[in-house]
Amino acid sequence: MRNIKLIIEYDGSNYLGWQRQPQGLTIQEVLENALEKITKEKTVVIGSGRTDSGVHALAQVANFKTQSAMTTIRLQKAVNSSIPKDIVVKSAEDVDLNFHAQFDAKSKVYTYKILNRHYHSALERQRTWLIPDNLNLIQMQKASELLLGEHDFRAFALSKLGVKTTVRKVLNISLQQRAESLLELEIESSGFLKGMVRLIVGTLVHVGKGKIAPEDFRTILQSREKTHFVRSAPPWGLYLKQVKY
Repeated sequence: MRNIKLIIEYDGSNYLGWQRQPQGLTIQEVLENALEKITKEKTVVIGSGRTDSGVHALAQVANFKTQSAMTTIRLQKAVNSSIPKDIVVKSAEDVDLNFHAQFDAKSKVYTYKILNRHYHSALERQRTWLIPDNLNLIQMQKASELLLGEHDFRAFALSKLGVKTTVRKVLNISLQQRAESLLELEIESSGFLKGMVRLIVGTLVHVGKGKIAPEDFRTILQSREKTHFVRSAPPWGLYLKQVKY
């Protein structure tokens, strides 16, 4: 028996997220179907975590077990030739049988991209969130830094179902202007709640527009309750950038 670790990049625009769903196509289903045809085995691909419908990944990590003797290079090429072009296996390697892509993860890094100008991008329209209003980057940075450390993120969770606690620890966070009109929020945490990054971004945009101040953002975080300023950013600007082990 072998345990194979995969690094996967995907454009989530045409999929209902990572995890198999009865009502539509997912990344996990595409990969499992391809691997079953290649290895002739029933295959379960374990991802480091779920990404929601429409969310992208630069380096999702997954693992699966197989009896196949195929080399990892041949396996990678076989999978990539069997799946749609909006998904690609960037690497495949043998790892310890005990490695688990989800349970062994120490932290994850997500990036959210905002296009801050008055017209959309024809090429990046499904990969950035267009905000035509002027945004105050300094105020947004001040508010984002309030998230560092351990907090109860209940106000920034779409759902509390299936979690023992809504307390999470943010290890790093940055908000930077990458190009003339492109803003990128990067956040690393030991764990994320469902919808957490998108709700944070949506609320930070209200700070940037001047609708709430950084202190109001702090109050929302500490209150653990949603207000009408806690809005979810759309999924297409969000990327799973890295999983750390």
